[in-house]
Amino acid sequence: MLKRIGQFIGLLVLLALVLVAVVVVRTMTFGKSNDASRIELPAVPEFSSNEIATHLSDILQLPTITLTAGDPRPGQEGPWLELRDYLQTTYPAFNAAAERHLVADHTILYGWQGSDTSLDPILLMAHQDVVPINLGTEDQWDAPPFAGIVQDGYVYGRGTVDNKTSLITIMEAAEALAASGYQPTRSIWIMFGHDEEVSGSGAQAGVDFFQERDIRMEMVLDEGYFIVDPFPLTGASTGVIGIAEKGYVTIRLTSTAQGGHSSTPPRNSANVQLSRALVALDEQQMPADFSRPPMSEMISSVAADMPFMTRMAFANQWLFRPMIEDQFAADGASNAMIRTTTAPTMISGSIKENVLPQNSYALVNFRIHPNDSVETVLAHVRDVISDIDGVTADVDQSGGIGSEASPVSPTENRAYQVLASVASDAGGGVPAVPALVLGATDSRWTTEISDNIYRFAPGVLPIGDLQGFHGTNERISVDNLERMARGYAQIMVAMSSE
Repeated sequence: MLKRIGQFIGLLVLLALVLVAVVVVRTMTFGKSNDASRIELPAVPEFSSNEIATHLSDILQLPTITLTAGDPRPGQEGPWLELRDYLQTTYPAFNAAAERHLVADHTILYGWQGSDTSLDPILLMAHQDVVPINLGTEDQWDAPPFAGIVQDGYVYGRGTVDNKTSLITIMEAAEALAASGYQPTRSIWIMFGHDEEVSGSGAQAGVDFFQERDIRMEMVLDEGYFIVDPFPLTGASTGVIGIAEKGYVTIRLTSTAQGGHSSTPPRNSANVQLSRALVALDEQQMPADFSRPPMSEMISSVAADMPFMTRMAFANQWLFRPMIEDQFAADGASNAMIRTTTAPTMISGSIKENVLPQNSYALVNFRIHPNDSVETVLAHVRDVISDIDGVTADVDQSGGIGSEASPVSPTENRAYQVLASVASDAGGGVPAVPALVLGATDSRWTTEISDNIYRFAPGVLPIGDLQGFHGTNERISVDNLERMARGYAQIMVAMSSE
């Protein structure tokens, strides 16, 4: 008996050793090298951060605020007209080299003709409009949000991060190259949408412009990510390049029940039914997936820079996946990276506190992961609420906003190599990783004209400053301005000099 027990214990020890060996080997061989995607970047002109800060300050003082689709309304377009004139007078060399077009009244297109028209052009994008300031928060800013003040090494103002700094540094790069006599081989297009924050109709009109002329883009580059310091998965500064972005759909839940006087309420009123449906959707989230791009690409690219225990978990998801998923699901931003998110946003019911509604409504906003679609989201919602009497679900069209998730752009091409190299250079040798953009950008409309769509700006953003997106104290460091102008110039030359 003792001999058999000893043999059994020995077998358990052997199996444990084999398991440890498998885990260690998989960990040490997991991931891919970032060095393979690096190229030598071209020389570009010098830039002055202080001069760019002055130009950025000027356009931050133009309140190009959009609130709803259709903005700016007739009579309110003054700031857009001033911005348009400012770009023309401040950048004379580029305006002389390029041809300007206007679409949808206020979206600006610049076309810089290349010497070889057989090559597909590149398209760089930014947007002119900004979101408003939340009422009552003006005093919480360290500097007024529309004054363009430079203090303590930062430019403060609505639009510094989203997205006027990209707009102005793209123009700085183009102006410096044109003034130096540079002539692109591949044509360069620039598009500044006027209403990205509300509908993107300007970008849609821009895409129509290109389609009418049978123009396809070798690469599209829009806003999205920066060099993030530190990147949560590694704890170190990392260039994050968006290779896809989430889609958008809102589902309307309708709960129907007997109404009447609140003095004699039924046990299952419309509001109670609706509440059960919302709780059920919150508790039964859409599935996570680490196995397909962009998530699988990001994990593989950043693996070499992860702490050992983190790398071990991702390398052995067959063993640690539940733990990984729990960790990601615990934080709103990381949870959004791995699944379609569920966000109840608007609820309406009775018109009076003592009246039971016959119909209650809720809007639930879903940001669609590339692994899902509008169809699968609606199917998921209907399945989750199928046991709740009186509640139905349909796609809500009232907001006028909706789109599928974008296709995932490749990382094994020159466009991504250029962006990864620029990110590494701008960040002082940092690694670059592909990722999923969680919000919507104007580039979502460009899938009809390009297969290579990326979302990245060559600036270094401390992770705490990410709160400036649509928030208080939006700002960008003055040091970033030269860095971003140089990065955009490197992208233009590297992509348009073949």
